[in-house]
Amino acid sequence: MIMIIYYLHTFIAAVILSVIYTAIWQKRFDINITFCFVMVPFINLAYCLMYSVKNADTVIFALKITYLGGVFLTWFIMLCVLNLCKIKIGSAFRAVTFIVNILLYLSVLTIGIYPIFYKGIRLAKSGKTWKIIKDYGIMHTMFYVVIVTELLISFAALIYSRVRKRDVSRTVLNLLFIPLLACVVGYFLNHSVIKKVDLMPLMYVIAETVYIMIVKRMVLYEVSDMVIETMVQAGDTGFLNVGFDHSYLGSNDTAKKIIPGLTGLAIDDKIKPDGNFENTILCWIGRFENGGQSEKYLYSRGDTDGDGHGEFYNVAVSYLYDGAKKRGYQIFLADDTQNQKYIKLIGQYNSELEEEVAQKTAGITKIQNKMVMGLATMVEGRDNSTGGHIKRTSEVVRILIEEMRKDPAAGLSEKFCEDLIKAAPMHDLGKIAVDDHILRKPGRYLPEEYEIMKTHAEKGAEIVHEILKDTGDEEFSQLAENVAHFHHERWDGNGYPKGLKGKDIPLEARIMSIADVYDALVSKRVYKEKMSFEQADRIIKENMGAQFDPGLYKYYAAARPLLEEYYTKRAE
Repeated sequence: MIMIIYYLHTFIAAVILSVIYTAIWQKRFDINITFCFVMVPFINLAYCLMYSVKNADTVIFALKITYLGGVFLTWFIMLCVLNLCKIKIGSAFRAVTFIVNILLYLSVLTIGIYPIFYKGIRLAKSGKTWKIIKDYGIMHTMFYVVIVTELLISFAALIYSRVRKRDVSRTVLNLLFIPLLACVVGYFLNHSVIKKVDLMPLMYVIAETVYIMIVKRMVLYEVSDMVIETMVQAGDTGFLNVGFDHSYLGSNDTAKKIIPGLTGLAIDDKIKPDGNFENTILCWIGRFENGGQSEKYLYSRGDTDGDGHGEFYNVAVSYLYDGAKKRGYQIFLADDTQNQKYIKLIGQYNSELEEEVAQKTAGITKIQNKMVMGLATMVEGRDNSTGGHIKRTSEVVRILIEEMRKDPAAGLSEKFCEDLIKAAPMHDLGKIAVDDHILRKPGRYLPEEYEIMKTHAEKGAEIVHEILKDTGDEEFSQLAENVAHFHHERWDGNGYPKGLKGKDIPLEARIMSIADVYDALVSKRVYKEKMSFEQADRIIKENMGAQFDPGLYKYYAAARPLLEEYYTKRAE
């Protein structure tokens, strides 16, 4: 009974594994592996029948089916090994070995009829199962010769590839040893140690499991190979594939010339951060991952600064796809040497022109800044409650930005910092559109007056947009517009004019909000006296996470001594 359960379980396992293989099957899969998954469930079913049915003829029929594994599975495994090791074999070899195996199996079919494979066979009841007593014939000896020959060829191919071939995955080679060892171990144990239970069904299940691991891994290399084959192997364009674990998946000859370190790599070798790859492949992949999209970089090698034979390459990094699934990275290296030489030549001719344009641009920018500051000062002149507010908040923004610049994790570009400092005076330009009777009111606003005052944010954004449009700096224009539009938004979503919440509020507006409120707290207004630094600090701290971005608190805290020093000097 235990034996029947064992064979039944191996049959069920074989069926499940074949279903899994069918589910992941792709037309690129090795056909020899596919035949293995087709045959094993039937072979394991035959083992179940052989030890569970009561009819002697059915037992002999099942025995003949089990020999499909011994005759053909070993042959399929050999062909699979040769194929995956990229060892070319002629059609004559396939034809001859196929004919040998066909003749061998035809001799198996004579069991119980002619004394070719077995000289004789007797069936005896052993409890609830059959005991098969065999007297081997000449073809059975030939059967062993063929199996041993095919296994030796397979082992030899694997060892040769492990030692000599660098374009075959070491992981796949290691996995391919397992089905071969399973066959050897199964045959050895059955004929010397364990004779009551046939271990071959279990070995077939182990082989299926390994082959699923192999085909899932091989998809990665096959995708790589197909892409590489579509590239011209000689020429100006280099191409290489890298796995997510930084394993080398293959490249064309041009890539090896551009990055000589590739010639020393075998398939599946890890690309290590040494002198060959740290500033090239690994750097490109790292920048690509940080960007999260297809990226292009310029790579130079040789004497590119002098008159030597320097070379430039455009490097494009993208994901390597297997269907819709990301499997690694693909890197293209396109020769851009001539183009870069033209650019350098043009740059030399245009250097004086660029300098002149830069000077004129700087002059225009200076005029523009003065106009904006003049407009902001005019607005402040109408508002009798906020004298000096524009200059003070601009300085507070500058102090906060300086603290944020010290922290690489803040990720602020130099342009962002300069643009925000330059945009700070524009944050209240919208007040120019508010009626004097509200703007100059010497006291707190009534609810309906406050609603009118709140419109200055949206009106300010419109004014900034009109002033800065067509200036050629869209990034600054958008930042300044955001500062004017959203500096009264709150982190908890209870601000105005849009009720934005959290990181939906642009960073520049979140920074401006702290500066705006801090100045309002420590400055005197017509409706209140100025607060002490301690009181203002307590209010700012209490409103982190409610009114203000809590992530900015550490910068505010670091800037506090400079803020207090600034306001103290102004009061003197």
